[in-house]
Order: sequence, then structure tokens, then C-alpha cells
Amino acid sequence: MSLPSVLTLIADRKAGPLKPEAIDVARSLVKGKAPIVLSDGEAVDIPCPTPGPGSASAATIRATLAPYQTDALLLKTRGRRKAVLVADMDSTIVTGETLDEMAALLGIGEQVAAITRASMNGEIDFETSIEQRVALLAGHPASVLEEVWKTVTLTEGARELVCTMRKHNARTALVSGGFTWFTQKVAELCGFDENYGNSLEIVDGKITGRLDAPVLGPDAKLSHLESLTAERGVQLKAALTTGDGANDIPMLANAGLGLAFHAKPNVKKIIGTQINFANLRAHLFAQGYKAADFVAD
Repeated sequence: MSLPSVLTLIADRKAGPLKPEAIDVARSLVKGKAPIVLSDGEAVDIPCPTPGPGSASAATIRATLAPYQTDALLLKTRGRRKAVLVADMDSTIVTGETLDEMAALLGIGEQVAAITRASMNGEIDFETSIEQRVALLAGHPASVLEEVWKTVTLTEGARELVCTMRKHNARTALVSGGFTWFTQKVAELCGFDENYGNSLEIVDGKITGRLDAPVLGPDAKLSHLESLTAERGVQLKAALTTGDGANDIPMLANAGLGLAFHAKPNVKKIIGTQINFANLRAHLFAQGYKAADFVAD
């Protein structure tokens, strides 16, 4: 009979393979059984009993494994595989911040990036920040969107995450505070079922500095999560969400598995399930998938 909990270890492949010493340390912390290899040199599951009084906390385990550049996720065995995926776009599914990159090309990069940082760190609310940033784009040619698109790069593991979950009948959605101009293209590139974002108003080939519709912020991200799970006929605990910024916190906190992916410090203070070293493949290992199960189309 399987144990009720599992400690999943995932190494940053670019920094080297998962070290046997890290596995031994982890097993001792959770009184774990022999590791189950999910990906040779990259990820293992360590079955373990439910943590009790005096057990190492998830935060302690994470800190202990950090010097090995290895992520550690202490999860329940039951219900690991999720039926819904809701992912942020910028600095999550793609490596950069598309709005910041637009601004850089237009020569207003630092002004916009400063507002982005304040928003992602929770210093100003998202709706105010997006309105301020979009206003700075007013009058500039919409052709800058095409220029930025040429530089957009998917985060390693993005297609594998989306395509593997879809193969196993999960519903997948890209829900971003960025622009629908980008979310539509990224969703198609990754294979997401659907996408949502903010609609940038463009008139006569120029950015007006306004949005076409209400702002898609943190509350809207949570609403999309709730709608998607309801439509799929499952509870929130059957959903996986991922993101890096303050506007992702509500959806991360309310999903069955919310993963703070290379997240901002204020996000990591609130969300304890974190991927700080590995790529997006970690989201599949967290659900118990083996690398042999992954697909990318």
C-alpha cells in the first residue's frame, strides 16, 4: 500500500544532475522510503509518512535542499494528477515580460519596468500598474508588438507541460495580465485550450494608451480558475496553477496545487509550494508523471 505523502525532488538540469547526497538528506528529513526515479539524474519521488509533530517542515526541507539547487515539494499522494491547468504567461510560460520588452524598444523601458517591479512585488495594485504602463505606450506604433514577438522565448518545458496534461484529458488555460495579442500566439505555440488577457486598444495602427475591456488582474485570474474547474466538473483541489507575481497569488493560494515559479519574494512569503531552480517540467514531476510519459505535441 502506498504511503500517504511524497517528497518530490527536482534538480536544475543546467546546474548538474540530482545528487545522491541530496536524495539521502531528503530521505532522512522525511523518514522516506527508497526513491522512485521519475527522470534519471533529474527527479525522484520519495514516498513518506504524513508529517507529524516534530517533523521537518516543508520550508525547512526546501532550505536544506537549496544548496544542491534542487527543488523539494512535500505533497499528498492522493489526487496528485490535476484535471485543470491555469498558467500565467510572462516570466512563467515565456521567459520575459512582454510589456517591459515593448517599452524597452520604444525607449521608455525603465519607466515601465519600475512600475512592473512595484506591481509584481505587491507595492501597488495591479489595475493601477497596468493602466499606468499602458498609458505610457500612447501614440506609439502598434508594429512594436510584432518586433517583440520575434524575441519571445518559451520557458523550457512549457510545451511538455501543456501537451502532457492535455494528453491526460486536463483542461489548460493561459490566463495573463499581459496582452491578448501575445496570449493568443503563446497559447497556440504551447497548445493551450484557451487563453485570456488584457485587450490593448489600437486605432489606425497606433496604441491609444487604453485597454479595450476591464482589467484582467488577480481577482479575474481567480475567477477564471473557478469557472474553468466548474466547467470541467471538478473542485479547485483538482487544479494546478503556476505564476510568479503578486497578481497570481489568489489563484495560487486557492488551487489544489499552486506553484510559485521562480517567483518574486513577496509571493514566496505566501505560497509555500515553490519551484526556484528547475524548469516547467517540475510541474509534471509534482503530479507524479515520469519523463517517459511526457509529450510535446
